[in-house]
Amino acid sequence: MEEFTELIKKFKIDVKRFEDEQKKLAKLVIEKDYMDFSEVRLVAGCDTSTIGKEVIGSIVVLSEDFEVIEEKFSLKRATFPYIPSFLAYRELPVLIDAFHKLENKPDVFFINGHGTLHPRGCGLASHFGIAVDAATIGIAKELLVGEVKDSKIFLNGKQKGYALITKEGSKPIYISVGNKIKLSSAVELTKKFIKQPHKLPEPLTLAHKYANKIKEELVR
Repeated sequence: MEEFTELIKKFKIDVKRFEDEQKKLAKLVIEKDYMDFSEVRLVAGCDTSTIGKEVIGSIVVLSEDFEVIEEKFSLKRATFPYIPSFLAYRELPVLIDAFHKLENKPDVFFINGHGTLHPRGCGLASHFGIAVDAATIGIAKELLVGEVKDSKIFLNGKQKGYALITKEGSKPIYISVGNKIKLSSAVELTKKFIKQPHKLPEPLTLAHKYANKIKEELVR
């Protein structure tokens, strides 16, 4: 944590200000289904990559049959360092920019990051969902907070996430509500869009590959 303390000093980050903002935003999160998710037509995956001080934001939209409908990306200079639990302040601007380039509106977005399973109840998936008024699901490979009991993840006495093993021999992925969806629906959609042998839901797998493809093209 010492390295992050140095970054906070270097960038003169008012940590309490951002913590307070996240607590306020957490109250805006809707943990209910805004639609019947069994009728999902389009889903999207959102991921990022970096080139030096630049951040690439990628969004890939798929049909319910896993057909790629469109791919969009944006490139922005990072103005905030990588600090756990404050990922949105680094990656949200570039993802929103990529979102505004979409020609199709997905029913739900898978986000590479946490949603309400977060120290202040508002991770990147929730920030994004609130900002663009969309249903979002947080998918993370590491647990920030919470206690896992029989795959259910509890935070402050409430279930806020689900640990799902999607690939034999692999560690679980951690699912949480981003916005405008309930946890059980988020878990079912995640299961639906897993495609072996990939560990992550296919929209995220493809968004990750697309971000890396753009990165390779830009550094040539």
